[in-house]
Amino acid sequence: MTVTLSDEARRIIALFEDESGATVRDCVVDDEYGRLLVLVKAGEMGEAIGPGGRTVQRIADRLDREIKLVEDAPTAEDFVASALAPAAVYNVTISDGAEDDPTVAYAEVADEDRGVAIGEDGRNIAAARTLAARHFDVDDVELT
Repeated sequence: MTVTLSDEARRIIALFEDESGATVRDCVVDDEYGRLLVLVKAGEMGEAIGPGGRTVQRIADRLDREIKLVEDAPTAEDFVASALAPAAVYNVTISDGAEDDPTVAYAEVADEDRGVAIGEDGRNIAAARTLAARHFDVDDVELT
């Protein structure tokens, strides 16, 4: 699957990698919510966040944008769970997506974490949908 990056996203990736030392796999400029979705290589989330969150906050301040960090994962199920963090996701099932049917990721989240998984104004689940579509051809993410 090919992910297309805008010039702005490429500049942000270069800045983020220089400032944090983490490898960035993807960056989506989310104009609807005025933020950046930054996909970080698996195992490098600590570098991206930095001590006490200072690294990501410094970059966010410099860019004057909120940053949502997501850790990459090898499977669509693990990826969706990562994208819905910090909500505790117990299980993710991917539908078949046969012929004309959309491919849907069904994420099982505890009742007390539903609000976190959805996020303010639906921001967290929207980020999960956007990134899952870009990296795993998942058409929708639903909470169960």
